[in-house]
This record gives sequence, C-alpha cells and structure tokens, in this order.
Amino acid sequence: MAALILWLGYYAVLCAVKPFAPCRKCGGLGQVERFKKPRMCPRCHGKQLRLRVGRRAHNAWRRTHEAGNR
Repeated sequence: MAALILWLGYYAVLCAVKPFAPCRKCGGLGQVERFKKPRMCPRCHGKQLRLRVGRRAHNAWRRTHEAGNR
C-alpha cells in the first residue's frame, strides 16, 4: 500500500513538472514506417509528444472546477 501511494505521488509530481511524454507509437520520432516509406505518425501528427494521462485528467478536473465556480 505504501508503494502505491509513493508511486502515485511520484506520478503526480512528474505530470506537474513534465506534462508531455514521447509518443508511444513512433517512440518520439514523429514518423512511422508504412509500406516501407516514412510517414507522419497518426497518433502525434509529427509533434513527437503526447500529453500524459494524469495531466489530461488534471486538465479535465480543472475545466470542470472552473466551470462550476463561474
């Protein structure tokens, strides 16, 4: 249980400090090979980064919280 709490704390800090991670499909290169030709990655659209799941959840929570406080 303590390990889970430590991991969640680490992940929360990681999402706050570094909200973007390398794309999982292209490995952060921005291109994938299809039919033996390099193509733009369909997941990240060549941006090479993706928003972490924890940061995506935090952003959704903040939008909901701000919409409720207007």
